[in-house]
This record gives sequence, structure tokens and C-alpha cells, in this order.
Amino acid sequence: MEKQRRRLASELKVFSGWNPALPAAPVKAEPRRVLHLLTNSVPHTGSGYARRAHSILCAQQEIGWETLAVTRLGYPVQIGALNARKRDVVDGVRYERILPASMAATMDGRLQQQASELLDIARDFRPSIIHTTTHFVNGLVAREVAKALDVPWVYEVRGQLADTWASSREEAARSSERYELFTAREAEVMCTADLVVTLGESMKRNIAALGVPDHKILISPNAVGGSYLEPPLGHRDARQALGLDPNALYMGTVSSLVGYEGLDDLVTAFALLAPRLPKLKLVFVGDGAAAPALRDQVQRLGLSSRTIFTGRVLPEQARLYHLALDVFVVPRKDSAVTQAVTPLKPVEALACGRPVVASDLGALGEIVHDGINGRLTKAEDPGQLAEVLLELLQDEGLCRQLGAAGREYVLATRTWQANAQAFGGAYENLVSNYRRRVS
Repeated sequence: MEKQRRRLASELKVFSGWNPALPAAPVKAEPRRVLHLLTNSVPHTGSGYARRAHSILCAQQEIGWETLAVTRLGYPVQIGALNARKRDVVDGVRYERILPASMAATMDGRLQQQASELLDIARDFRPSIIHTTTHFVNGLVAREVAKALDVPWVYEVRGQLADTWASSREEAARSSERYELFTAREAEVMCTADLVVTLGESMKRNIAALGVPDHKILISPNAVGGSYLEPPLGHRDARQALGLDPNALYMGTVSSLVGYEGLDDLVTAFALLAPRLPKLKLVFVGDGAAAPALRDQVQRLGLSSRTIFTGRVLPEQARLYHLALDVFVVPRKDSAVTQAVTPLKPVEALACGRPVVASDLGALGEIVHDGINGRLTKAEDPGQLAEVLLELLQDEGLCRQLGAAGREYVLATRTWQANAQAFGGAYENLVSNYRRRVS
């Protein structure tokens, strides 16, 4: 009981305004050198978060920036990688791990420990910029390390984490003390960063509403690179590589299987389509908390033999599944999170030349343009979703037309190389104009 009381008291302390304390330790920063503080990373985590970070790091190195990525205290041992090394190098990107012999018992203690360890790494690396991502605990650590080194820092807002937390709980969560403190700390961290980066216009509007000036916000959208820039395989070749029936119809998604993705609505739509399209199969690539309920739903509807659950797959396999699908579906629920946050996977589907059918939500409407590169449908309406899917699945020519337009759009506007160039310009501007604000 005492241990629980101490844990909650420490958490409240962090949510209520506590910051790590570090001594001033200015160094002569090296130009074009950036240190990234990350929550997780490849090769131990294959999430969209980890893949976006790795893509950014690779692209930054390609344009001449020297990068170093440091992951949170205790990662990846805390997720079960007990034999993890203190350094990984993936595609030429260096990832340093903070793996002390013991970790502090409280949240504030661990963040203080992480800040001290990160400062030591940063003093050796001598970055001219520190770059971190949501949620706010990363910002607290990065801000104090940057202040100690006397260099500018960047806060990348990849999601609305307080809303993500609330979305899996009862409605009362949004009026809870935790939610209010969470949103307040996120706002405070954003407002004190030298630059705030985010994924799209919807999130930019939310950030500006918190008081961050427009000139301090940079949009860096989810994008593609590597094999996604190569001419895509045809359906038959991709299906042959995966051992799928080349003559079937396939719709589905490559995603985390979580509640707000609305995949139960996709199953319901599939049940409506199945009698009319006997060759149609449903594919779920990925895993998550909603997977057991989705399997149960499919079984109750008698569709198990026509539904494929792959579980987690390697990135190169994920691309093959994108290429194997006739239609990629993003049936997200309508919530504060999904209205604002643009996912990565539909951008990859568009790059593969596949049409995307998505819920008509603000963030998704930024990438799926109805009737041009895909279709938008009313969120949480499986009947309308089924009608739109039926139209596409019965018109191969329309699918090709929408897919070609989607690939053209992504290659013109959403590549990691273009993002890296934008980051580089913003970093250079920060460094040249940097003046440490009086705290």
C-alpha cells in the first residue's frame, strides 16, 4: 500500500509541474549534429512511431546531418529484451540505450536519472539541436538537457496523448484531474519549445489554439521512402510472394489492432459484402488489444475461413500486403484523436498505388481526397462503408485510376527526403537565431 501511495504521489508531482534539475554544462556544439530522444525504436519495436523516427534519422543522415538517437531509460529491457545491448546500429543510424544497473523507484526519480544520463551522452556528442517527441515526459527531459547545454530544442507532437489515454476509458476520464493535468503539461511543453513539429493541418490548428505562434510550428507529414519509392508490384506478384490466392479479391488494413481504428465496423461491412462477393477476403496485418474481439466477431459471423490475421510482420512483408490488397481501408472511429492524428499506413498504401477508403475525419481528409485517390465514408457507418467498398471492388479500372493518383500525390508531396530538407532548414534557422530565453 505504501509503495502504491509513493508511486501515485510521484506521478502527481510530475503531472503538476515538476522538472528535472541539471547543472549548467555548456559545450561547443558541432554544426549539423542532432540528438533525438525517443520513447522506443527499431530493431526492438516495429510500431509506426519507431518506423517514422527511423525514417527521419536515415533521411537526415542522407542530407549531411550527423544523428544520434537515445531511447528512454530502461528501454528495451523493460519490454522484455533482457539481453539488449547498449548500442544498436540500424541502416547506419546509431541508437544509444540508457541501461543503468538500477532504476529509481519513482516517476520523478527515473526522469531525473534519465536527464542526468542523457546530459552525459549529449556532452560527448555535442549536438547543435535536441529533438524529441510526445509525450510530455520526453519534453521535460529534452528541455532541461538543452538548457544545460545552451542549445535549442524541438518538440515533435505526433499525437494527442491525453486524448489517446482517455479514448480507452469511460467518458468521465475527460473531466478527470489526470486528463486536465496531462493536457496542461503538454501545452506547457509545446509553448516552451523552440520549435514544434507536427503531422498535419488538423494538429497544427490544435497546437496553435494552445498559444504556440504559427511561425513556431512546422508540419512534417507522415511520408514514404526506400522501397515505397520503387515501382509497385502488381497484385498477382505480391500475392504469389505471400502465398495468397492470386484470383481472390482482398480488402483490409495494415495497422495496430486497437479500438479507435474502427476495425469492428470493417468486419460488419465485410459481413454485408461477403454474400455478394464470394471471392472477397478480409486481411488484418498487425496486432493489438482489439485482436481477440475481432477474431471472436469474425467467428460469430461465420467468416473465419475468409479472414486472414497475420499478426505482426516485418516491414518488407507489410509492403507486400499493401501491394496484395485491392482496397486499403481506414475505418477509424470519430474521436478527438482520430480527427487530429494522421496515420502512416494509408500514406504507404497510396504510395503502393492502392486506393484508400477512409472515415471522413479531418486528419484523414488531408491525405484521402474523395473521388481522386480514394473514397471517404461516414465514420461508424458500416452500411455506407460496405456500399463504397462494393463500388470499388466491382470496378477494377476505377481502383487503378484512384491508385495511380494516390501514388502520384504521395511521391510529389510526402517523402522522407523532403521532410529531412525541411527539418534541416528549420534547424539551421534555430541555431543561427538562437537566444536562450530567461527561465
